[in-house]
Order: sequence, then structure tokens, then C-alpha cells
Amino acid sequence: MSRTPGSGAAPFEPSAIELERRAFRRARKARSVLVSVASTLVFAAVLVLVLVNSPGWARVRETFFDWDVAMGAFPRVIEGLWLNIQVLVIAAIGVAILGTLLAVARTLRGAVFTPIRLAAAVYTDFFRGIPVLLVLYLVGFGVPGLEITGRMPPQFWGTIALILCYSAYVAEVLRAGIEAVHPSQRLAARSLGLSHGKTLRLVVLPQAVRKVTPALMNDFVSMQKDVGLISVLGAVDAIRAAQIEVASSYNFTPYVLAGVLFVLLSLPFIRLTDWITARAQKREQIGGSV
Repeated sequence: MSRTPGSGAAPFEPSAIELERRAFRRARKARSVLVSVASTLVFAAVLVLVLVNSPGWARVRETFFDWDVAMGAFPRVIEGLWLNIQVLVIAAIGVAILGTLLAVARTLRGAVFTPIRLAAAVYTDFFRGIPVLLVLYLVGFGVPGLEITGRMPPQFWGTIALILCYSAYVAEVLRAGIEAVHPSQRLAARSLGLSHGKTLRLVVLPQAVRKVTPALMNDFVSMQKDVGLISVLGAVDAIRAAQIEVASSYNFTPYVLAGVLFVLLSLPFIRLTDWITARAQKREQIGGSV
């Protein structure tokens, strides 16, 4: 048995029993993967056979899955999707800022902050209870009617409506994360001389965000889908572009194309959310070590 130079301890070598356990786990994992792949392929094959052999499949394929129609509509739909992405980025920034402010307002201590806490609570309760579509109508058609501002594009009002709605959800998630941080963290920070603001910014919020990252990612994925609702205000996004193509071709394939593009847009964030959730669960199971 070889020894490490400069040390008297022998290098670690797993025992025969440990090697046998590792081999067993590898074999079981490989068998599970094979069974999963086989069952998935069988299920997919059965589903395809049922669809293809259904009486109305030929008509459905012509109406919803026409390749030529999809390629003809692709440039306009992808151009509309770019508008959705722009709205999503701006809305995500606005939601992060407003949601954080609301979460902090709801966790303020002291009787003097009671009006702020009540206002934040009323805001979150209202916008979590009202459907996003109604907020889009009220903001997109009601606010311009006040003639407070000049003429703004519909995507502007759609972005405002999304920020108003999703800030309420994000604020409650962040508030739960802030309250989940142990009070000893605040006390330790204050004992080191940190002010209340620095304690919140440097100690509490980073831990709170880390605790609720999976939930925040889920809200972001939901907002990705609801970005398509701005089409009800007249914005020519992917959904409205698909609607225009459907009206000109009398074929629903552009809707399917827009749906596929939205799925492809959200899929990386969905997988990232799953990875973050699994990583957090693993960290908790092994006692907090990464």
C-alpha cells in the first residue's frame, strides 16, 4: 500500500464491501434509467397510435399541424415573440424592485409603520385576488382614458399591469423568506454594529432569497406565460401575430407554433428551477453542507 509523501497516513481505499455496494447502486441506477426510457417510449408510441388512427386525425393534422403554414407564419410570430421577451425582461426588473419593497414594508416593526404595513397588505391581497386579465383591461384601457399621460404603446400598459400583479406574489414569497430567517441572525448583525438597513440588506435578504429561490423561479415561469396576455390590449406579440395569420389562412397552425415557441422559451427556466430545488433539498438532507 502506497503512502503519500510527507505524511504517515495511508491513502483511503474503500473496502470490498463498499465497492460491492457502489457496483450495486450503479447497476440499480442503470436499470432504473432503462426502465424509464422503455416505459416512456411505449407510452409515446401508444399515444401516437391512438392519435394517428383516430377518425378525425387527417382533418386535425391539416388544421393544426400544417408545416407550410407554420413556416409561412414563423417570421411574424418570432418577431412578436421578441416583443414578449422585451416585456418579460422589463417586467421582471420591475417586479423584483416593487416586490422587494412590498416585502420589506410588510416586515417593518414598530407601531409607527402600521399604515405602511396595512397599505402593503391591502395591495398584496387585492392584486393576488384579481385575475391578471382584468388588471390588463383596467390598466390598458382605463388609465389611458384619464389622459394623464400622452399616447403610450399597448405593451407599455401591459408591462405595468404585469408588474402590479406579480409584485404581489413575489412580495409574499419574499416576506415568507424574510420571516424564515432566524432572529439570531438579526441580533448577531446588530451586535456587530450594523444598522437596521445594513442588517436587512447584507444579512437577512440574501438568506431569504436563498430560501425561496425555487418559489421565485416558479413565479417567473408563470409570468413568462402571462406575458402573452398583452395581446388583448392590441400589442402585436407572438399571440396576436399568430391570430393575424390564422385570420388570413383560416388555419390554426400559427397558434400551435406560438405555443411551441413559448414552451421553448420557458423550458430552460423550468429545468433551472428543478435543479435549484433538487440542490436545496440535497443541501438540507446532508446538514447544510454543499
